[in-house]
Amino acid sequence: MTSAHDFPNDDGDILRPRVRTEYKFSHVTTGRYLPTPGKAPGWPFAEIGHWKMDVDGTADDWIAELIDWRREHLTRIGFDDANYRRPELQWAQRNFVHAQMMVEDRYFYDPVSGRYTVDRYLDDLEARFGGIDSVLIWFVYPNIGIDDRNKTDLAFDLPGGIEGLRGAVEDFHGRGVRVFLPTMPWDNGTRPPEDNDWRTMAKLVAAVGADGVNGDTYNGVPRAFFTACDEAGRPVVLQPESTISAEEQLNWNVQSWGKKAPNDVIPPVAKFKWLEPRHMINYENRWGRDRNHDLQYIFFNGIGYNAWENVWGIWNQLTPRDAESLRRIAAIERQFAPAMVSMAWRPYERTLQAGVFASRFPLDDYTLWTLVNRNEYDVDGEQLGVPHVEGTRYFDIWHGTTLQPRIADGRAIFSFPMEGHGFGCVLALRDGAGIDGLDAFLQRAREWSNTPLQSLSKAWHSLPQHIVPVPATSPHARAPEGMVAIPAGDFDFVVGGVEIEGQTWEGNDVQYPWESSARRHHRHRMQMPAFHIDRTPVTNAQFLAFLTDSGWRPADEHHFLRHWRDGAPLPGWENKPVTWVSIEDARAYAAWAGKRLPREWEWQYAAQGTDGRLYPWGNQWDESRVPAVHRGRLLTPPADVGAHPQGASPFGVLDLVGNVWQWTDEFHDEHTRAAILRGSSHYQPQTSHWYFPQAYRLDQHGKYLLMAPSKDRSACVGFRCVVDAA
Repeated sequence: MTSAHDFPNDDGDILRPRVRTEYKFSHVTTGRYLPTPGKAPGWPFAEIGHWKMDVDGTADDWIAELIDWRREHLTRIGFDDANYRRPELQWAQRNFVHAQMMVEDRYFYDPVSGRYTVDRYLDDLEARFGGIDSVLIWFVYPNIGIDDRNKTDLAFDLPGGIEGLRGAVEDFHGRGVRVFLPTMPWDNGTRPPEDNDWRTMAKLVAAVGADGVNGDTYNGVPRAFFTACDEAGRPVVLQPESTISAEEQLNWNVQSWGKKAPNDVIPPVAKFKWLEPRHMINYENRWGRDRNHDLQYIFFNGIGYNAWENVWGIWNQLTPRDAESLRRIAAIERQFAPAMVSMAWRPYERTLQAGVFASRFPLDDYTLWTLVNRNEYDVDGEQLGVPHVEGTRYFDIWHGTTLQPRIADGRAIFSFPMEGHGFGCVLALRDGAGIDGLDAFLQRAREWSNTPLQSLSKAWHSLPQHIVPVPATSPHARAPEGMVAIPAGDFDFVVGGVEIEGQTWEGNDVQYPWESSARRHHRHRMQMPAFHIDRTPVTNAQFLAFLTDSGWRPADEHHFLRHWRDGAPLPGWENKPVTWVSIEDARAYAAWAGKRLPREWEWQYAAQGTDGRLYPWGNQWDESRVPAVHRGRLLTPPADVGAHPQGASPFGVLDLVGNVWQWTDEFHDEHTRAAILRGSSHYQPQTSHWYFPQAYRLDQHGKYLLMAPSKDRSACVGFRCVVDAA
């Protein structure tokens, strides 16, 4: 077990200098970050007088008292470092760059060729910021809750099923990248699993050869997951998303995420890194657009980063400056990985320049210092002074050069430049010691230092989206059978997305052709041409006629018409909306019928008319006009079409809301495809606010991320068609 004697700074009974600035850390110190050294001034300077804070003058006392606090705290939580010493889990201590990856990302899966493209995904990350050490393959939220498939069901619905997922995991392993799979405690409203969460997860991990389990919303992943995976013969690294609240969980959560580090003049210290320096943290700031503070924080603490860019289908790419900063930081941390988990790590090493902060990472053969310049201006000249030992060689690791320090009073004093909000790194190599690959690394650093970080753009841009074109049909002067004529007219197309996250930021929801970027809320005055629309959604009987006449079959048949038996609808289901059809399946039917899927604004115009009403029948919700809501865990069938004539629109169109969602337009950007669903369904899974939200109002729509038909098909999504009018 780790004890006070395992930390070199714990000096036992050796007489220590008297502490001049008392901190007296409480044993109930909570939160992710430790209080910083340097006493904040009182009123009226509390907010404007940070320049008065003397970190160097109190840091030694801060360290001394934190050593005492750590000794006591590890005893309080009964800490045992056995899992940090397990060889099969020690890769976590080198997991410096992690990425949460949406399976819908087009760099990971190519929907055109129908294959996983792991190399393309990894090549892009290597080109932009030096690559990743681990990936979280995310296949659950935000689509979960569209029907009753649970979080594990969605893994089986990936292209190729579990075999396909295992192949993707093997591709990541072939590139030296470890793989996490997600679990979450909040999915209790969909289909009940056959076993408990931890055994279900252990089976999935073993089946695909994953290396870790990410606990979404967990404040520490329970030991049960750790034990279940051990028993399944697949030891895993647990990675909770949120702050470990019960600190005993540090025993088996050998890694965690970090977030919301205070962005003050003095960089904070991660509490769990201080308690156990081998505990790897991957800091995440998914919505951040300027990540300089994030990157300074991880470099100062010697921890890792979650380079998460595809956030629930919203692309938040690292800017060129941040991407290059991460490349250089990660390269240093990988080269000197043993130092990053030094048990003698010392933050707030004394520096010679105001606003410059350093951490010391000592080993037997060398010591590494990481420095961050919190000033917005460049700082040059003498930066750091350390005890000098004759024969020691010194290097400026950030710039890839040898340092020739000024020696004074037994100290080596180093001069080198630091950019505003920039970084520095110094290596002291013991006489006679060597580091594998050091010369090659210094050459790389010299090359990258030719490009100052400040010369790179820090401007953020959203990705442009494109709507998929829809070819016109042959024009019809009269509405074909089963269709309703919709007259031409002026229309205020007003709609907004109901995505749970993304707030009102640029890049959320979709970008219509008349808009400059994607955004949640949309308004556009349109001159609508006449068209004809199906009175009701396409039924199972109509879809059967299409298959019988055409002989059409999809290339990917997983879950295709899952609710049918022996190639036909169940008895009594003939007049219900056809579901378990992908947008590609729906387009195939429409082409056979000489029709097309509706543009979203056509669907809304047919449902709303010209008066902007909230529901097809008016402005007040009336549950008698729609199928009854189902809140159980197992889905019930949709209602027959036409069963609620009182829910008709001003034009007489039926079954517009509350029965099944309906396919309309598809959008894509460089990384993500999504379809706009209209009308909502009768299914409302309970117990969590993270399920796919309904959009019953006519000024709302759902954005459904697309990957492949096997995963996109749903028991709650159908469609109707339109034809153009003559």
